[in-house]
Amino acid sequence: MSRKKVLVTGLSGVIGTGIRPYLEKKYELSALNRRDVPGVPCYRADIADLEAIKPAFEGKDVVVHLAAVLGNAGWADTLRVNLVGCYNVFEASRLAAVKRIVFASSGAAVWGYENDFPYNAIMAGEYEKVPSNWPLLTAESAVRPHGLYGASKVWGEALGRYYSEAYRLSVICLRFGRVRAGNRPVTLRDFSVWCSLRDAAQMVERCIDAPESVGFDVFYVVSDNQWRHRDIEHARQVVGYNPEDSADSFRQNL
Repeated sequence: MSRKKVLVTGLSGVIGTGIRPYLEKKYELSALNRRDVPGVPCYRADIADLEAIKPAFEGKDVVVHLAAVLGNAGWADTLRVNLVGCYNVFEASRLAAVKRIVFASSGAAVWGYENDFPYNAIMAGEYEKVPSNWPLLTAESAVRPHGLYGASKVWGEALGRYYSEAYRLSVICLRFGRVRAGNRPVTLRDFSVWCSLRDAAQMVERCIDAPESVGFDVFYVVSDNQWRHRDIEHARQVVGYNPEDSADSFRQNL
């Protein structure tokens, strides 16, 4: 049986670099990047240029769209990469008859809840103030984006819903938690939202291989942290996500 052909945008970023060792064991990987990615066939182009990126999508089964500018970027770069670039990736996927897009959204789409109790207490590590059963944020929770970055991820999710319904393109949106290059939590907030590279890779794999019946969905991607406030049960039920790591194993080293 031939391996799935998977194109990853932004493979040289923190998440891409961290999950690559897991993915390349199972799939035929290629990259769409502005700079070369040694060891992987790489199409070098700017995702803001639709015509330039089209060849990268030909013959691919799944696209994992990780490329983005982060929260410290200004409006011009956010517009060019996270909005125009995201549209271009979806459109190029449609034109090339790609079967599925796994879109790297972000917990920043709902970060606004962290201003409210009990989430603000959890973020501050004031656990004695937190009730024994705090409400988890689910995919049905209203979006409350943090900054232009969070708003751009909400745009990407909405675009994914449109492409799924208009063109029958399977789109799975992953609201990643705090993924760090050092693969460990480093702040009190991380003990709620941290996601290990191994768990991030597992979720991406689960979504690449999810049944065709998954036409559109949104999942949170965090490790099995004691103080997490984002739901992972939905991902467990739909795609079998079973995180293997927990931020709490690092607590004594913070």
